[in-house]
Amino acid sequence: MDAAVRTAPFVAALLLAVVLLLALPTGPAQAAPRPAASGAPPIVGNLTGPSLLATGSNGTFYFNVSGGPAVVEGEFVGTINWTTNLTGANTTGSSVSPSNGSITNSTAQPVVLKMTTGAIAESLTLTVDVVSSVATQNASQNFSFTFRLVPPYTVRATLVAGPNAGTLPFNVTVLLDGTAVGTVPVPSLSPNQSWGLIYRYPATGLGSGWHTFTLQIADQHGLVTFSNGKTVQSTSFYVASAPPNNTVWYVVGVVAFFGVLFIYATRSAARRRGSTRR
Repeated sequence: MDAAVRTAPFVAALLLAVVLLLALPTGPAQAAPRPAASGAPPIVGNLTGPSLLATGSNGTFYFNVSGGPAVVEGEFVGTINWTTNLTGANTTGSSVSPSNGSITNSTAQPVVLKMTTGAIAESLTLTVDVVSSVATQNASQNFSFTFRLVPPYTVRATLVAGPNAGTLPFNVTVLLDGTAVGTVPVPSLSPNQSWGLIYRYPATGLGSGWHTFTLQIADQHGLVTFSNGKTVQSTSFYVASAPPNNTVWYVVGVVAFFGVLFIYATRSAARRRGSTRR
């Protein structure tokens, strides 16, 4: 067999390989965007916050959410939009901020929702409506949290900045009977400026007797005191015991009264029957 004939298949294969190489793109390789799975994961999340809030006060709620078409294998490929809704018998004076928003990555969580409460003691429900979407796919879900507004115990104090320097914003710690129950944010103060502090504590669940609220300014702050010149201020109040429940005694009294009437009527009827026989 001629040598040229023997090498023809090899030459043809080599030419084909060269053509294929030339047809490939010369730029860097790029992965195609990951499509959302047709069977998108369910939307999951949670909404948490205090079960009790004082009327005329503020509270903080936290919201986490993931899943739906916007999330593939734990990674965001779309957007989760959310909107809040507050319902109750009378929501006058109560509001939540922000009222809506979008999430495009997991680092944007949790979403912090600031609640401002009105003056009416009642139950309110905070609902967050969620839409998870990518391209033309979307799914919706909602999360709800019910809490009560109750009348508060109110603590007031006056803070005074020193004459030599102003302050940056800081917090005053509030303790009830020695246990921390909250903080009050204080804005920046100018030298010699006074600022009125107000803290409202939900008035429920306290046993009868004396209780003490204590307000503390961080010792290391050094530039602000209360109006008495100290960094700690306390105030005590008394919780009366609940009135006795006399309902059972009322019932016993009514039963006894009607029992006496029954016995009296029975004996009177017996005496009348005896007189008739004579």
